[in-house]
Amino acid sequence: MTAAAVSEGGAPAKGFDGARAVADAVLYEGYLLYPYRRSSAKNRMRWQFGVLAPKPWLPASVLDDTSVAGSADAWRQQTECLIQVRSRDSAAVTVCVRFLQMQHRRVEERSESGYVPVDALDVAGVRFLTFDEAVPREHEFVVKVAQMRGAPVVTEIEVPGGEEVEQLADAGRIVRVRRPLRAVVSLSATQVEAVVPLFRLRLEIRNAAEAPAAGAPRAEALGASLIATHSLLGVAGGRFVSLLDPPAWAEAAAKSCRNIHTFPVLAGAPEEGGIVLSAPILMEDHPRVSPESPGDLFDATEIDEILSLRTLTLTDEEKREARATDPRAAEIINRVETMPPEVLGRLHGTIRTQRPAAAEERPAWWKPGGDDGIDPATDRVLVDGVPVARGGRVRLNPRKHGTDVHDMFLIGRTARVEAVLTDVDGSRYVAVSIEDDPGADLHGRHYHFMPEELTTLEDDR
Repeated sequence: MTAAAVSEGGAPAKGFDGARAVADAVLYEGYLLYPYRRSSAKNRMRWQFGVLAPKPWLPASVLDDTSVAGSADAWRQQTECLIQVRSRDSAAVTVCVRFLQMQHRRVEERSESGYVPVDALDVAGVRFLTFDEAVPREHEFVVKVAQMRGAPVVTEIEVPGGEEVEQLADAGRIVRVRRPLRAVVSLSATQVEAVVPLFRLRLEIRNAAEAPAAGAPRAEALGASLIATHSLLGVAGGRFVSLLDPPAWAEAAAKSCRNIHTFPVLAGAPEEGGIVLSAPILMEDHPRVSPESPGDLFDATEIDEILSLRTLTLTDEEKREARATDPRAAEIINRVETMPPEVLGRLHGTIRTQRPAAAEERPAWWKPGGDDGIDPATDRVLVDGVPVARGGRVRLNPRKHGTDVHDMFLIGRTARVEAVLTDVDGSRYVAVSIEDDPGADLHGRHYHFMPEELTTLEDDR
């Protein structure tokens, strides 16, 4: 990032706007799954990602968990990433901590003696259900790198509880109750050896609630939890270094970063390096929401078409329940029902890149009846100049871009070749099974790589 693109306030000149769409998808990922009804089994177990629960409530085994996975309840998150700065004295970091606060929505019916809690209430043809909603929260602060020289900068987040009452004519009312939240955020910077001024930035977010204690119902603990917790970080006077694809001079520093229940990736436009999104969901650098998506479906916009079509098949009674479950569910139902055909058509698929295959590259089976010369079980492909076929052993070295981000966990693993495949454009792929994967035989789980992502094992050459 050039100096002109950076503000002095601690974030890129455009702030976090370029990353908010993806951050919002993280915030509501899994919030209310299709079919968006309270009664569906998968919506009875809520809040799947980034839950920072009270430490006293969690069992000892969870307290000791330091994995990167953010799909299990925890009490803290730790983000470590690298920033390259021009001047330690002038560089500044903006941190925006984002999460959901649970809000219990209780429906009460009016009676002669007052108001009585009920599970559901119909008023003028509209149904209202008792349910747990969510309120989005943000806390932002700016710290100069020089301020973190001696010790971490610590700040507290306090979100007050509250109670709000909404009257439903003379039939009843809705009472919304929130418990207070308290969290502690610390930010530190440690200089690491590199050819340029480089710092390892550590952001730790901890739930500081002292209750409930162990054994309390999860619903009670969620009331004191930070839900879907993630953070946006911006740097002024410098740029972030990718942990997924670091330059050679920063590879050792990148490997030393330790991330717990979250993982940071570069966000915003690809040509920028001033924003990082650290989320409990693993992503590639510069993630973005599909431009064809007309709105959130609480599923990271990955399967918009099928979710939209399935939503249209709901019965009128099921749609009525979904609308009563949550206002965001009602918005989805209304949007899908009024979606123009051309908008739905755009969800069917799109081609991001296209490379026409030359005639000499096309495989034999491109022509009808001409596929006798292709057999994945016996075909060979060159890996390191060595012919490799089914049964051979290779080491995995997945490419950094244009692949599944989860492949980073397979770097250096050994695998056995199961088949050599030929695509319609003549490209060759190798299907492999990981040698130490306990579920490979049971599930027939194969991974697919291009030959240049593999190396042969010295003993097998």
